[in-house]
Amino acid sequence: MSEDLQAELERLRAENERLRKSGGGKPAMKVSEKGALSVYGMGRFPVTLYKEQWLRLLSMADDIRSFIEANEQKLKSKE
Repeated sequence: MSEDLQAELERLRAENERLRKSGGGKPAMKVSEKGALSVYGMGRFPVTLYKEQWLRLLSMADDIRSFIEANEQKLKSKE
């Protein structure tokens, strides 16, 4: 394995460990290499959306809450 590839692997392992330990399960945010916002700690994989997508989703917060309330019996909880 080349030294550059080994160094990148070590960097990613260290970042992964830091994200695992940060906040004790509290979601963490990071700007991705492509300039999107990634939220870690919600599940196995990060939730990654571009700024406009996050703003659109956030503007729907009341609608999402209403939908969850209306469909409470059909929706499962992970926790």
